[in-house]
Amino acid sequence: MNTSISMTNHSPAISPAQAVPPQASSMTETLVHGTHWVSPALVGVALVMWLTAMGVFLTHPLAELPLYFAHRYLVLDATSLLFIVVINTVFLGICVYLYSRERNTPALTFDIRSRAALMLLFMAVINVGLMANHLVLLWALIEVSTLCAAPLVARGELSNPKGVAWRYMLYSSMTLAITFLGFMALTQSATLRGVEVSFMVDRLGESLTREPDAWQRLGLSFMLFGLGGKLGLAPLYGWMPETYEAAPTSTSALLASVQFNISVVAVFRILQIFHGFDAGFVSQELLVMGYLSLVVAAVQIMASSNYKRLIAYACVSSSGVIALGLSVGKAAAYGVVLYIVSNAFVKSLLFLTAGRMRAVYSTNEVGPLSGVIRTLPMSGFLFTIGIFALLGFPPFASFLAEMLILSGIVQAGKLLAFTLMCAMLTVIFVATGRTVFPMLWGAPKVAVQVPSEPWITLLPKLGFVGVLVMLGTYTPDLFTELLRAVAVSIGG
Repeated sequence: MNTSISMTNHSPAISPAQAVPPQASSMTETLVHGTHWVSPALVGVALVMWLTAMGVFLTHPLAELPLYFAHRYLVLDATSLLFIVVINTVFLGICVYLYSRERNTPALTFDIRSRAALMLLFMAVINVGLMANHLVLLWALIEVSTLCAAPLVARGELSNPKGVAWRYMLYSSMTLAITFLGFMALTQSATLRGVEVSFMVDRLGESLTREPDAWQRLGLSFMLFGLGGKLGLAPLYGWMPETYEAAPTSTSALLASVQFNISVVAVFRILQIFHGFDAGFVSQELLVMGYLSLVVAAVQIMASSNYKRLIAYACVSSSGVIALGLSVGKAAAYGVVLYIVSNAFVKSLLFLTAGRMRAVYSTNEVGPLSGVIRTLPMSGFLFTIGIFALLGFPPFASFLAEMLILSGIVQAGKLLAFTLMCAMLTVIFVATGRTVFPMLWGAPKVAVQVPSEPWITLLPKLGFVGVLVMLGTYTPDLFTELLRAVAVSIGG
């Protein structure tokens, strides 16, 4: 039986006048002409945001930081500066990708205004959130970013994207409610000890105690557990694979590379506040969530036959590696920071490339995509690079970061964590290769029409590859100092 499927239309030719009523055609042309400026304007705004972030990075030496604004509710320190540079770089690449896709996908034209407005509002909230010097403000802004992202998720192409968007909001609300319970427990701890509590990041430590305190530990555990859910750590990881698969690829990249990082910053703030308080308790909770996440990711990747969902479970795995590294601190801290930064570019590269494959094959399933490297040479090549970077191959930054994390785990004497991490990463490597490599290099199973891809589509992806190689081989001293400063702030 011939299993190949031809996408060629053999029906009689239909003229444009027959296919589209004149009135509808006129309305469509009017809409297109009325919105042709939106995506270039989005790229322009993203470029200004990136230039501003780079300008701040280049003109504010670490010796001058921290700088406080808005009655100390906002702060520019090493942590906020690093992630502002990272997310605005990623956002620029996503906007360039969306611009090129909108030029070749008329369906995007119909909602490009609202999509662009939501993306810009989302980024404004995230940028402010990264600078938040107040835990409750940061908590609130994470929830606002979810409200901005949910309508973008609902624009997905699966059968029920609106249902997925609602469940995404529900999960987010649940995890943030757990985090808020942590704030209440910390308040109760301070009240019982007769201490005034302030949730300013640089002042909350004054109300903590080094003595064993059940309410303080309960608050800490709730905060880490809730924010761990936002990072996709087990057991509250269920929203991530479903949402990343259902959302448009540009939105998946935003969630994985931008919103993920504001949740990372929230965890970093907790670690900065509790540095020296209940360190062993923090370590054990992160260790358990890291263990569970790696095991869950390994099992699910072995069973996955959907390339977007596979990337999503790889994100769960990455969160597990981050949690294990943070549980060790000290020697592993620099590796964790480098791993987080490199993963922002890896995830964006994979999701944006997956968007090209989805546009050509109209499916997220691995089976029909056999032979991608022949049908879509550049997309197949870039997806291969992304997979190698994801799996921690040299010369990419993820390889160096994983080696530093493993070295730190060994130095801390946690040989069980070292063994489990190596075992699960090996399983994930084998399972990912078994699924992805036949998809890339196998014999083509379907015949598809491949629309031409403008060169501008490749620019952000090639830029992400360049950043990954640079971070893994030679990192400029100025950026290395910034990475080290963030690592020191979380106990490195």
